[in-house]
Amino acid sequence: MALNKNVDPTLLKGEGDGRVNVLLLGKGGPGHDGPDLTDTLLVASVDPLAKETALLSIPRDLWVKSDNGQSKINAVYANAKYRVLNNYSLKQQTDAVKQQAEDAGVKAIETTITNAMGIPIHYYVMVDFTAFKQAIDAVGGIDINVKTALYDPTVAWENHNNSLIAAVGQQHFDGVRALLYARSRHGSTRGDFDRTERQREVIVALKSRVLSLGTFANPLKLNQLIDAFGNHVTTDFTLNEMMRVYDIVKQVDSSKIQSIGLADPPNNFVTTGTVNNQSVVQPRAGLFDYSAIQSYIRNTLRDPFLKSENANIIILNGTSTPGLATLKSAELKSYGYNVTQVADAPTKTYTATVLVDMTKGVKKYTKNYLEKRLNVTAVKTLPDTAIVPGTADFVIILGTNEPSAQ
Repeated sequence: MALNKNVDPTLLKGEGDGRVNVLLLGKGGPGHDGPDLTDTLLVASVDPLAKETALLSIPRDLWVKSDNGQSKINAVYANAKYRVLNNYSLKQQTDAVKQQAEDAGVKAIETTITNAMGIPIHYYVMVDFTAFKQAIDAVGGIDINVKTALYDPTVAWENHNNSLIAAVGQQHFDGVRALLYARSRHGSTRGDFDRTERQREVIVALKSRVLSLGTFANPLKLNQLIDAFGNHVTTDFTLNEMMRVYDIVKQVDSSKIQSIGLADPPNNFVTTGTVNNQSVVQPRAGLFDYSAIQSYIRNTLRDPFLKSENANIIILNGTSTPGLATLKSAELKSYGYNVTQVADAPTKTYTATVLVDMTKGVKKYTKNYLEKRLNVTAVKTLPDTAIVPGTADFVIILGTNEPSAQ
């Protein structure tokens, strides 16, 4: 397993800005059909401030665009990886070339998920079936309260010729059964959507088991486990970063880990469809229209600093472009900002957007975020005495330099 053990960070990437988003990828690995298809795609979003965690499942059949064209999202990593490898003969595929291909695949899937889901990815962990089973067995198995019996005759041969994968009630799974529980989709009413829900259950159960043992708080034992996984696990975490994650996650109550699916009513933002004679998953809003999904995810995974300050924001249209303030309001709300009022400014002659900080620097995180997003420096005084801010913490007056105004 490739791991940089020389870095000792004060903070995780993303921690200083709010949430830390970790992409969890699962693939079959050597000896399986489509060994590099990432049929498991989860984002673990950690809020170090509030000590909260959420698990977001991304449907493996989601139809997306990437630098390698259009495909199901589970093929993005593989397509980018093979695009590099195909430039070399088998003899030329040195360890350096293979690492280059691996890096290209990871970058492609991270970029695609960021573009589709609207959130940054700070780290990734890739495991294959072998590593998954090893991880479960290493902690002595996991316990899950199964709510719906799971039958799947297509994998019965892997389960002692028994099509019953999991009965209703409290179940203890070893690595083999946990993998079948997480992989199976043919015996489920909603197919892959139910499978992603079970995958989130497995992650929560594994987290609980790891923390209950306590042994992985020891860097030496964690390092030994990592080495035992070999090439079945890849990640860009350093050992010290892993320990930092452990320190944060151990304070998170497993019963409060939020489970997010894009097809779980009432938040069912995706549906099935057909593209190029393939059965795919696509946004209900239309192919490649992720706006509603992004707004839902950003507000569900709201930045902890924005959430803690919860600043009241007024947006005023200082131009003659109709609806400009409404458009900006929708944009900011999609990122979790608390926009309380939209109106026209007393005058329509603003050539540049103005950000007024009515808190005089008290709500510093919101001020900093808005300055970056609007590309302005906040001022402390309203430019027009006719503007009545009321209880607003920030007043934004839009100018003609706004892209939507041009």
